[in-house]
Amino acid sequence: MKNKKILLVFTGGTIGSSVTAGTINTSSIAPYTLLQQFQQHDPNAGNVNFTPIAPLNLLSENLVPTDWTALIAAIEAANPGRFDGIVITHGTDTLAFTAAALGCYFHALETPILLVSSDYPLADPRANGLANFICAVDFIAQQPQPGVFVPYRNPGQAMHIHQGHHLAASLQLSGDFISVQHKSYMQHDGAFRILHPRKPRQQAHYRLTARFSERVMLLRPYPGLDYRNINLDHADAVLHDLYHSGTACVSPSTGKHHSLPEFIAQCRMRNIAVYLAPALHSPDAYQSTRQLIEQGVHVLWDLSIETAYAKLLLAYGNFTQQEEIVGFMAADIAGEHI
Repeated sequence: MKNKKILLVFTGGTIGSSVTAGTINTSSIAPYTLLQQFQQHDPNAGNVNFTPIAPLNLLSENLVPTDWTALIAAIEAANPGRFDGIVITHGTDTLAFTAAALGCYFHALETPILLVSSDYPLADPRANGLANFICAVDFIAQQPQPGVFVPYRNPGQAMHIHQGHHLAASLQLSGDFISVQHKSYMQHDGAFRILHPRKPRQQAHYRLTARFSERVMLLRPYPGLDYRNINLDHADAVLHDLYHSGTACVSPSTGKHHSLPEFIAQCRMRNIAVYLAPALHSPDAYQSTRQLIEQGVHVLWDLSIETAYAKLLLAYGNFTQQEEIVGFMAADIAGEHI
């Protein structure tokens, strides 16, 4: 491996944590444990020059959109174009959201960005953090290409490299990660092997600032959701999650307060835009989905819920006209659409 220059961005998370008296929390020492382990276990460690920065130090469940702004500002201040790659250590809880946010914001950056996490603190022999980190460094050395990626090895499985905007949140009651539709980009088992090719990058780029609106509300559907409990006083837009078939409750039979069309009407009266995701674009759709479309909502077709949310925050942070926002959300700026 030729000498590689890598910007190493520490943000905390389990990979940057240690265990004290049964409590896992971020540590000022733990991030550098990762470098020590890398130098001890990777024969190519001497060919990598890391420039470490630490703009954040938090457990990722505590992350808010302004932290993305701080993270992006730190990366841009370091002049990312002078590095062969960027590696960001990150917690697992909000990993998919950050990967999506960075994938959309840095859609025109030529330098690869890889987010690295760990399912256990690095001192735990079960931890996959070092393996994920080594894969990230190897990717920069052997597969340099623009985009945001997440290398992650689920227990008992091969290493997979996910496109950042296709990574889904960790599976419930486990630390496993998958890409939406199980379509991870690559597998690494001694060599990198493409499983699902990427879309070509778009030539047209948006000039964006790292502003993520804090006035976009994400709602999840569940049986019995009572929309009377939703406070919209601080919302400019609502992103409403859907069941896996692109549906939500449309029946008023048990009361209008359970009906999404009624909630959409309430939002319209308050000039609050409503967006729906995830939903696959298809010539056939459930009657409930058709009914929602007829309400005049904006369906964000073929996007994961994490990418839809992060991109919508970026849209409302950068544009003021509804036409601009809708156009930005429909554009495939980073190959984020499935």
